[in-house]
Amino acid sequence: MSEPLFPEATFPALDAELFDVPTQERLANPSPSQQRPRFLLLYGSLREHSYSRLLSFEAARLLEAMGGEVRIFDPMDLPLPDGAPDSHPKVQELRQLAIWAEGMVWCSPERHGAMTGVMKSQIDWIPLASGAVRPTQGKTLALLQVSGGSQSFNAVNQMRVLGRWMRMLTIPNQSSVPKAFAEFTEEGRMKPSAFYDRVVDVMEELFKFTLLTRDLGPYLVDRYSERKESAEELSKRVNQRAI
Repeated sequence: MSEPLFPEATFPALDAELFDVPTQERLANPSPSQQRPRFLLLYGSLREHSYSRLLSFEAARLLEAMGGEVRIFDPMDLPLPDGAPDSHPKVQELRQLAIWAEGMVWCSPERHGAMTGVMKSQIDWIPLASGAVRPTQGKTLALLQVSGGSQSFNAVNQMRVLGRWMRMLTIPNQSSVPKAFAEFTEEGRMKPSAFYDRVVDVMEELFKFTLLTRDLGPYLVDRYSERKESAEELSKRVNQRAI
């Protein structure tokens, strides 16, 4: 083992009681969950013949074939963010599914070089925090997009930023299907192609990452800054009671 660069280092800015040293043992999982992995799929178009919906269906079939339990949220009738109270039935449905899921797939068309408003509205309705529950933190995420023209990655790249903001474990692989109108049959099934093969790759990777991390999510995303904030809040509450 090499010598440390700073053998006598001190940490005047660090709260030593809240500092955590990650260990291999804490990443071991002696009793992994036995239930089927749970996945929520969101798509970003309300069109009757929506290619993002058809691609989501293909992804759902693959996840079910691997042994997953799948739910697909229909964004029809979901109000615009802040356009209705949180108690709206479609908002509550979406939020309950987000809590239920262990992993997600987001699939959006690219429109005007970006994800659609339908896609962004769904993400915006999922809160970063809801009381003590964080519906997305530590959960896995895979990203797909469809385009009407040449291949582009604008939508998946934007959704990757959002996934990071929602504190999700966004897998490295992603899929972009260009000229989607030419990639599906009249029955709505995706044709054999390198694009379809990439979708299979992405779903395999999502499933593996979900199995690997779903029991460790809380530890993987546990943060010093948040532990410190929680400790400070607790201290304030205790001191207030003592007044």
